[in-house]
Amino acid sequence: MNTVAIAGNLTRDPELRFLNDGTAVVALGVAVSRRWFDKAKNDWTEETSFFDVSAWRQQAENAAESFRKGDRVVVVGRLEQRSWETDAGEKRSKVEIRADEISASTKFGPTQAAPKAPAYDSSDEPF
Repeated sequence: MNTVAIAGNLTRDPELRFLNDGTAVVALGVAVSRRWFDKAKNDWTEETSFFDVSAWRQQAENAAESFRKGDRVVVVGRLEQRSWETDAGEKRSKVEIRADEISASTKFGPTQAAPKAPAYDSSDEPF
């Protein structure tokens, strides 16, 4: 089984790009902080991990339109390892989260919702 879920804040604005065939892909950076009370230090301790996230096709476009740096998001997906070779011939690899779902988190407050359509007013009708 390869399922991962994280909740954290975007470290940068979504980076939307299109492949040669027109397929949309978005890259996101998510910072996930953990905080706990360290009895030995008698103080709170915090650690932050940084994750690269990608989403494809319509979800990529939706994420690029919906989120900005600092937004709190929940990501559910799977870990994927990519490998490539640099122009200098060096082999590289990277593990990232391939998102199945990306949503706004309301844990610490309301999200910035899209503006609502104006209320219907029958006096606006021409007849």
